[in-house]
Amino acid sequence: MSLSIRHLLGLEGVSADDISMILDTAVSFKEVLSRKIPKVPTLRGITIVNLFYEPSTRTRISFELAEKRLSADTVNFSASGSSVSKGESLKDTVWNIEAMKIDMIVIRHGASGAPHYLTTCCQSTVINAGDGAHEHPTQGLLDMYTIREKYGRLEGLKVVIVGDIKHSRVARSNIWGLLTMGAQVSVCGPPTLLPVEMEKFGVRVFDDLDEALAGADVVNILRVQKERQKAGLLPSMREYSRYYGITKNKLKLLNDNFTIMHPGPMNRGVEISSEVAEGPYSVILPQVTNGVAVRMAVLYLLSGGKGKVYEE
Repeated sequence: MSLSIRHLLGLEGVSADDISMILDTAVSFKEVLSRKIPKVPTLRGITIVNLFYEPSTRTRISFELAEKRLSADTVNFSASGSSVSKGESLKDTVWNIEAMKIDMIVIRHGASGAPHYLTTCCQSTVINAGDGAHEHPTQGLLDMYTIREKYGRLEGLKVVIVGDIKHSRVARSNIWGLLTMGAQVSVCGPPTLLPVEMEKFGVRVFDDLDEALAGADVVNILRVQKERQKAGLLPSMREYSRYYGITKNKLKLLNDNFTIMHPGPMNRGVEISSEVAEGPYSVILPQVTNGVAVRMAVLYLLSGGKGKVYEE
């Protein structure tokens, strides 16, 4: 088994066959995670560098666990405390790391397009762990896996993404992936937090939350990314919460058997209430669990998928 792509830089343009292969493979790896010893020798001898130029908790730990569960050799890099603080360029950093004979690079970077740039100056397989406000493909994949795990399908489901769409790489990966797999996607947020001409993505656009939620199956809630935006886009967090926060009262607008998602980190009491986050319809923690299985699948398939998916 192998994908038709050499790198995972985003979900825009990735085929439905490739997405399905990743999701199907993740099913097998999730079984591995439930074992008493959740580890397989699938990537023994493969060296992977986690190159993180931005802070991360879930994504970094999830990739590291996925690599260790596959028996890969893992090296973690943080920009702080490295030669980057002395002015070393991204290219020179990667060239020096590659000189130590590595196979794959997982990169998170504040600049949109940084993973694409790496593919032009290095030989290693590159996986995008989030670049600027561009994409976060493995988050999109784990979100799709979580939805498919519950409903058995993606095609025809009505998914609403609520929040700071303008600055969200998660929103873009979800949009491209879900549309490719046949879901109906809507986005909702304040006009100042919606990209210009958002309709060209192929989604429905709402600035009224009640209208957006009406008849939806899945609500994926995004936080307001204050660290990425200029001042003046919102009057206050209190006003945002009043008009766009997901509370228990809003859930009556959704279809029966609805699902609440959030990629984290959550701002409780702003975009989501604790009652909703911890309710029986929330799959926020299963998303985190599924993230390890999905990233195991991505690493395995991009390595060539030559070995067994898992061994007893």
